[in-house]
Amino acid sequence: MNTADLLEKHPKCTIVVKQWFLDRMIESFKDETVPEDFKDYMRQQGIDSSRIASMVGSNPRILFSVLDEQHIYVQITINMQNLNKPSFTWSINGKDGGAWYETRIEAEKEAIVNAFKTLEEKL
Repeated sequence: MNTADLLEKHPKCTIVVKQWFLDRMIESFKDETVPEDFKDYMRQQGIDSSRIASMVGSNPRILFSVLDEQHIYVQITINMQNLNKPSFTWSINGKDGGAWYETRIEAEKEAIVNAFKTLEEKL
């Protein structure tokens, strides 16, 4: 999953994701010493896609909260039949992804790609 490409292919999702990150950043400025004009400046500047792509690329599950707020629920399931080599799959809103992956992060990335498709259609 190339996060920058994913954001580019899903412009409606990108707006939602950027707004979510911006809201969290501004919320972290609750400290009264941060001037309102600086908060307004941050709202105007926003967060660029490359910064979001960097954050998401290394930790795709950071988007699960964004998706939850949009009522798109991602679940990662582990198969422990082979205790030395578990496998992982995903589902979105209860619909199975179908494939199994060797690592959790691979399953998470594939789930995010499919969740973005779902969200883009919803928006």
